[in-house]
Amino acid sequence: MDRLRLCFSDLRADAILVTHLPNILYLTGFSGSAALLLVQPGRSVLFTDSRYTFQARDEVQGARVQIAKGPLLVSAAAAISTISRRGRISVAYSPTQMTVAQQQSLARLVGRRLHWVPAAGLVEKLRAIKDSGELSLMRGAAELISKVFCDSVRTIKPGVTELDVAAEIEYRMKGLGASGPSFETIVASGARSAWAHACPTSKLLRKNDLVVLDQGAILRAYCSDMTRTVFLGRASAEVRRMYRAVLQAQEAAKSAIRPGVLAQAVDAAARQVLKKSGLARIFTHSTGHGLGLEVHEAPRLGRGDQTVLEEGMVVTVEPGVYVEGFGGIRIEDDVVVTSKGADDLTSAPRELLEL
Repeated sequence: MDRLRLCFSDLRADAILVTHLPNILYLTGFSGSAALLLVQPGRSVLFTDSRYTFQARDEVQGARVQIAKGPLLVSAAAAISTISRRGRISVAYSPTQMTVAQQQSLARLVGRRLHWVPAAGLVEKLRAIKDSGELSLMRGAAELISKVFCDSVRTIKPGVTELDVAAEIEYRMKGLGASGPSFETIVASGARSAWAHACPTSKLLRKNDLVVLDQGAILRAYCSDMTRTVFLGRASAEVRRMYRAVLQAQEAAKSAIRPGVLAQAVDAAARQVLKKSGLARIFTHSTGHGLGLEVHEAPRLGRGDQTVLEEGMVVTVEPGVYVEGFGGIRIEDDVVVTSKGADDLTSAPRELLEL
C-alpha cells in the first residue's frame, strides 16, 4: 500500500479506486468475492457487504473496513463525495478493469466534481516483482504441481478418457493442499493435442497418441502452471525430432532470461531454435507470461513486448508446436528471474515420456 501511494504525485490524483479483486487481495489480504478499495494518501477504506463482516475483520490489513448496507458503488461514491467537498476530486482507476457501468454510476452519484484519471497497471507493476515471502509460496505451488504430475502420470494409458485424467490431476492437487486448479486442467490427446487450449472431453486415450497435459494449482492464493507432453507407445522419429526441438527452444528461452533483458528477446530466443528446425511457423502463441496471484500476469514473453525483466519476476516458459490432424507438443515450466538468470520452480521430468 505504501508503494502504491508513491504514485499519487505523478498521477496528480486525490485517490485511487481499486476494483480488481486480485489487486485488492494483494494490497489488503482480503479474499472475498465482493469489494472495492479506495486508497488515499493518508488512509484506505475497503468496502464489502455483510457476508464478509467476520472474514474482512480477520483478513484485511492496511485499510479500514466499511460494511455497505446497499450497493458497494453507493458507499464508495459517498466516500468520494466527502473528499470532493474540498472541490474537484481526481480519482485514478484502471480502464481495463472498471466497467463502463461502474464508471457511469459513480459519475452520476458523485456529480461533476469527479475527474477520472486513467492509470492502467498501477498495482500490476507492483505485483510483477515478488518478494521473498511470495517466492516461497510460489515455489511451494510449483513443487506441488510437479509432484501431482509425477504421481498422476501412472494413470495415463489407453482406454481412459481425457476427463478421467483431468479429474485425477485435480483430485491429487487438492489432496496435497491446493485450494483448486489455477485454470481448467487441459488434457488433450491425439489430433486434439494440437488445440493449444483444449478442454478435456470424454474422448478415450489411444495407443500412439500424443497427450498434452497443462495443469496448475493454487496454493495459499498463488498459482503454478506446468505443461508436459507424453506419448502412448513408442514415439516415431518425427515426434522425437519435434519434441527435441521444443525442449531446446525452451532451454534457449530460459538461458536468455536475466535482469535487464527485454521480454521479447526471450520469445525470440525460442523462435530462433524452432526456425532452425523448420517449426517456427507452427509455434502460434507467445513463449510465456507472468505468474502470481493470477495465472496470467505481466509481463508477456512475446513479440513486441518491451517490458524489461527484473529480479523477482516469475514467468512461464512454454514453447509449443501444433500440427492440425497430427497433434501438438508443449513443454512449460515456471521460473523466477534472479541475478544469475532463470531459476526453475517446477521440477517434473522434461524428457519425452513414452507410456
